[in-house]
Amino acid sequence: MSILKVLGAKLESMTQADQQIARFIIEHPEQMLTLSSQGLADATGRSQSSVVKFSQKLGYGGYQQLKLAVNKAKALEWQAPGGIIHGSIDSSDSYMTILQKLIGSKLLSMRETTAANSEQTIDRSLEALAKARKIQLAGVGASSLVARDFSYKLLKIGRTVLIDSDTHIQVANASGLGPGDTLLALSHSGRSLETLRIAEVAKQRGATVISVTGLQPNPLLDLADIHLFTVADEERVRSSAITSRDAQLMLMDMMFILLLRRQDDAADFIHNSEIAVAVLKAP
Repeated sequence: MSILKVLGAKLESMTQADQQIARFIIEHPEQMLTLSSQGLADATGRSQSSVVKFSQKLGYGGYQQLKLAVNKAKALEWQAPGGIIHGSIDSSDSYMTILQKLIGSKLLSMRETTAANSEQTIDRSLEALAKARKIQLAGVGASSLVARDFSYKLLKIGRTVLIDSDTHIQVANASGLGPGDTLLALSHSGRSLETLRIAEVAKQRGATVISVTGLQPNPLLDLADIHLFTVADEERVRSSAITSRDAQLMLMDMMFILLLRRQDDAADFIHNSEIAVAVLKAP
């Protein structure tokens, strides 16, 4: 049963305060997905702690998990284009069924990732990146590929970016950070030892740490100053770092586009980059 139906079924047995929150979610689920816990509190006339406790009463670890459940409920109403299927991939599935399920899983993961991050948190992350003297990107495995892709984009708009595949060099780079610098650390599990060590060093040096992790409690989340989330259901595709990688890529692409809007001379930097590279391309 979806969370929206659960709320409707339990509505009459709730306290008056909880009813106000529940009614708002039932009547305005799309709006709720754009609100932080404080935003929902303001919209319902309740306190932020009341919203968090409401989420916990429903069996969720916090407000972000409640938002994810509401987003899943809305996703059930969403009609995937072209008959795309979302479900577990089985060994007996045909080529076309596997393709449809894979695309469905990727689309749902990106939709849920969008819902899991509030506009306020995105703005804080953008502010930290825009003002940073140096930006270090950290990640291992598939997360390192996403970090490197994001680094190329940042370099094109003239940002000073540190990234390396060697963990020792990454830790050394982090030791050179300080107040006014930003570390963006990507790890869907939030438990990659190398990434955790880099974040610990950056934190000790006074840099702002932005984490990009799954919603589950994890050590990287505890270290970070700003928390971004990715949502991925790897169980459905039965392979590692497929939907999580797409969720990270989508989130980083969105961050880059929003950074472009904040930087007045971004178009000039990109144009100059295109001119410089053009001579390397065959006529």
